[in-house]
Amino acid sequence: MSKKTLTPLELYKYLPQTNCGRCLLPSCLAFAAGIVAGSKKPTDCPYLTNELQEQLTGNLQPRIKPEPDQAHFLMRLEEKIRIINFAKIAPLIGATCKDGQLVIHSMGKDFFIDRHGQLHSECHIIPWVKAPLLSYVTNKTHQRITGDWITFRELKGGIDWQGLFTSRCERPLQQLADEHPELLGDIIDLFMGRQTKAFEADIALVLHPLPHFPILICYQAPEEDLESKLTIFFDACCGVNLHIKSIYTLCAGLVQMFDKISKLHT
Repeated sequence: MSKKTLTPLELYKYLPQTNCGRCLLPSCLAFAAGIVAGSKKPTDCPYLTNELQEQLTGNLQPRIKPEPDQAHFLMRLEEKIRIINFAKIAPLIGATCKDGQLVIHSMGKDFFIDRHGQLHSECHIIPWVKAPLLSYVTNKTHQRITGDWITFRELKGGIDWQGLFTSRCERPLQQLADEHPELLGDIIDLFMGRQTKAFEADIALVLHPLPHFPILICYQAPEEDLESKLTIFFDACCGVNLHIKSIYTLCAGLVQMFDKISKLHT
């Protein structure tokens, strides 16, 4: 392999093209773009041979600087919060104002955002909550709940993130529901969820992680020779109100939280 600056498409040819998500990106093409950008290394792919990893590492010339890390991303969101008119934005996103702070009700809890973008709540602030919540507030577009349920794949940008969403969100939650049948019932009680008959499933559970961001968890329990099935649906407004990366982050965080809840049963 001669020393050159490869494009993502050229680099993609050397990858396994399985979109397994082991590199923490939604697809092999996204991983190729990350290598070219300098935010990923060939060694981040467990399926590349050592020889190919060394060739790529030694010969690839990154063309642009790495993307900012999570801390810088949060700093940018906090800067955007400082120039937002809370009184104006609150009714649009389903929030309220109190004592100069923006109040967002999420799954039975109130979260307060001050003028500096700092997040406060009566409950423990889980790290993954802050970025999606601030992204929701600062998102340029907003739409009311439509009542139309769509899959993650149908969201804007969802196709690129589908593999990672399946492996990190739907599949782990399915396994949790299989091992702890009472878990989804606990979620209803703990997070102000409600059951619906909108879909044919043993349990169809609606949650509101954000005011105008309903998700629907449909679970079909295993039966005889049939395996269980779990699908997470989104109101059509979700893809308008939040970027696909923040949607994935939010759902992955929820599944991690549900996993901790399931351990209370063991």
